[in-house]
Amino acid sequence: MKKSILYKVLIFCILYSSCTENTQKNKKIEFDVEIEKINDSTSIANLTTYFKGDGDEYKEVNTIEGTPGYVKSQIEKIKNDLLIENDKIIKPEITLNKLNDSPSYSDASLILEEPKKIKIIDGSEVEFNFLVDNYQLGTQTNSPNVNKLANSGKGQHIHFIINNEPYSAHYESKFKKEIPEGVNHLVAFLSRSYHESVKNKNSFVVKKIEIGSSPNDSFNIDMDSPALIYSRPKGTYSKKDGENLLLDFFIFNTELSKNGNKVVALVNGVEFVIDEWAPHIIKGLPSGEVTIDLKLVDSNFNIIPGPFNQVSRKVLITN
Repeated sequence: MKKSILYKVLIFCILYSSCTENTQKNKKIEFDVEIEKINDSTSIANLTTYFKGDGDEYKEVNTIEGTPGYVKSQIEKIKNDLLIENDKIIKPEITLNKLNDSPSYSDASLILEEPKKIKIIDGSEVEFNFLVDNYQLGTQTNSPNVNKLANSGKGQHIHFIINNEPYSAHYESKFKKEIPEGVNHLVAFLSRSYHESVKNKNSFVVKKIEIGSSPNDSFNIDMDSPALIYSRPKGTYSKKDGENLLLDFFIFNTELSKNGNKVVALVNGVEFVIDEWAPHIIKGLPSGEVTIDLKLVDSNFNIIPGPFNQVSRKVLITN
């Protein structure tokens, strides 16, 4: 049986007025919030908004379900939408929307040709050689997003990630990398010039690579389990580039959906639920340090077990 706890929040009001030359208009907005705690990871809230004034009265009801933090953030979002300044709605500071207008590159592929062996006993510097097909490294992506997002002047490239640490960008298919001793999780995928990953069944490489004579598997890596790999945002951004910040990640051995697994993103404390594997744009960020937290969760918003399924990063937007 589900344990249910009902919280009743007292009605509170926002009273505001606007003046014209001949009339004074008074309007009142009232909120009635009921929050039901289903379990430690799920709450349901019914937010009723009453609009009164000028002889009219009506209400809107919003039902919000998710983690307690998500429910709280959505209640605050609705409230913020109704703040009035000079008779204009003030939008929430931070928003997250799907990125569009990128070429799909549905037939692009990435294949690891070297190293042939996944066990390397001598040395930690490894030479990697990738075969890239139907995709050109070093050229600019043909998309308006080149001018919208932080874009690499060196063009399209490979994002190379070890153990879900920040990626290194490679503009040629052959390069050398220092790999730490032990059992490592290698992910490489094709990236557009503005750092959005190419997402198709052949655009990536994921492998376990062992370095040393007796490599220790400190991550307890299971290559068949669902995994979340962080990509963007990363590093330091100018104020202009920080106006549209790309949020992008890679997932393996799972799909995202409204009724299934999801990614929960926390951006400077504001929570968003992502139920589609797609790039997104963060807007409304202030200058300074930005904290991004990502979690891969199941349909009940429980974190899916795995060494990389909860990650936190910080980036900087300069003035």
